[in-house]
Amino acid sequence: MEAKVTGSSTPRSPVYRALLRAGPSLRALQQVHGHIVVSGSHRSRALLTKLITLACEAGSIFYTRRLFLSVPNPDSFLFNSLIKASSKFGFPQHTVFFYNRMLGFRIAPSSYTFTSVIKSCADISALRLGRCVHSHVLECGYGSDSFVQAALVTLYAKSGDLGAARKLFDKMPERSVVAWNSMISGYEQNGFSREAIEVFNQMRELGVEPDSTTFVSVLAACSQLGALGLGCSVHHDVINNGLHVNVALGTSLIIMYARCGNVSKAREVFDSMNERNVIAWTAMISGYAMNGYGIQAVELFCQMRAHGPVPNTVTFVAVLAACAHAGLVHEGRETYANMMQEYGLVPGVEHHVCMVDMLGRAGLLTEAYQLIKELGPEEAAPAVWTAMLGACKMHKNFDLGVIVAEHLLEVEPENPGHYVMLSNIYALAGRMDRVEMVRNMMMGRSLRKQVGYSTIDVNQKTYLFSMGDKSHPETNEVYQYLDELMLQCREAGYAPVPESVMHEVEEEEREYALRYHSEKLAIAFGLLKTKDGMAIRIVKNLRMCEDCHQAIKFMSVVTKREIIVRDKLRFHHFKDGSCSCMDYW
Repeated sequence: MEAKVTGSSTPRSPVYRALLRAGPSLRALQQVHGHIVVSGSHRSRALLTKLITLACEAGSIFYTRRLFLSVPNPDSFLFNSLIKASSKFGFPQHTVFFYNRMLGFRIAPSSYTFTSVIKSCADISALRLGRCVHSHVLECGYGSDSFVQAALVTLYAKSGDLGAARKLFDKMPERSVVAWNSMISGYEQNGFSREAIEVFNQMRELGVEPDSTTFVSVLAACSQLGALGLGCSVHHDVINNGLHVNVALGTSLIIMYARCGNVSKAREVFDSMNERNVIAWTAMISGYAMNGYGIQAVELFCQMRAHGPVPNTVTFVAVLAACAHAGLVHEGRETYANMMQEYGLVPGVEHHVCMVDMLGRAGLLTEAYQLIKELGPEEAAPAVWTAMLGACKMHKNFDLGVIVAEHLLEVEPENPGHYVMLSNIYALAGRMDRVEMVRNMMMGRSLRKQVGYSTIDVNQKTYLFSMGDKSHPETNEVYQYLDELMLQCREAGYAPVPESVMHEVEEEEREYALRYHSEKLAIAFGLLKTKDGMAIRIVKNLRMCEDCHQAIKFMSVVTKREIIVRDKLRFHHFKDGSCSCMDYW
């Protein structure tokens, strides 16, 4: 039988008040702990429970465990308090440990227990364990508890089992905003942005009030799709709902506008934020970089160093990428040196890729190649060599390009992109025998080039086009309009760039293949379906070819429209016959 300690276990006791004063401060808690032991209050479970949960909140999980293991007969209140605290304060694996100990003591879990344990399984993506806990939930009769159901939706969504998450979600009689958020973020984080937006639209139709977490996930989905119209609508909802634009929401808005090509609006949001952390600064710098505003990115980086938080490795990637795309070699070298010398940061693969890309684009192939050779085996990752290969193709250095490509084929023999690039280099050099050899190698390995496609948002609906695509119900109209548009472009001075396709293709077939690239089809559809003067925005999954880049410059002249294309690497803002990249891409 547990001994009672008079005056030391009640919430009004001096020792209990001392615990409250100590709060989540490890040193202060240890002092109170010593007093508890000396005074003989260590048998009070109320005091021990409070001490243990505060130790967990203080971040000392090993001290927490030591205290817990000193309790001879922990009760359900102690277990539930500890499971909830360890889950809340970022110790998911220990939550599972305490849960297993609870079962070992044959103490029945409550709905609160399951909610915390399932959340912890979700935090560490422990799907197999989560399924076991789900079975235990059903055995204990908590399968219909709304909080437990919401936690299970989060578990399956975070772990990538979207089928199970959606099945549970659809069966819920009452869905809390947490459940809606879990389903939306689950789709978005697993690359199903359209499905995330569909769930969000369903949420609005049913009159469920979204919160800031909802908007962060939806804005991320808009960013992936380049859905500026919906993104603007969400921004209006944020304003109309009177939500506070905190750092997370503000940063999501910056990323959305930047990734949809509206950099001025992204900067407007950035300037309006009362609080900015390193992530917000980096998002704005990255926004400038991907849209071709290298000088602005470097200027903002200088402001950050002078007045903002300390830049991290991700910030330096953004700045170096900006320098690479804008030809700011001097600034890039200086930034790379500052990263190591001033901030003591160790460059990673992404930084090396940016440096090789920057030097390569500027034509400094020897320096770029020397940088790679000075890197260790792990630092000289395939991505670094791929950047070098792109530079060799850009500057038509066939001898070095073949050396680089053959190295890539050795380290990544299953990557079709390397074969395609090597094939193109041989084709540009007129070595058609080698082109055939590379193609045979691809066929022997059953490798295929990634299919390119482009999407365009019209009236908040997304349309997808691929090369030569005839699946659209208005195909004839789109093709006829594109033919007329290309004729106008020819009259304005456009000529097809034959190097953009394989050289052995017949001249007539070559022009046909170029004309009906996915981005040209998407632009033609957008021009047909939008009002005069409206900007056209396209998202492409691959890098835009040289011919399309040339053609779209002429399209912007003959249609008097701004055309914005986001390809795999960056943005291109076409206006009045020129591109924001200044043909430096």
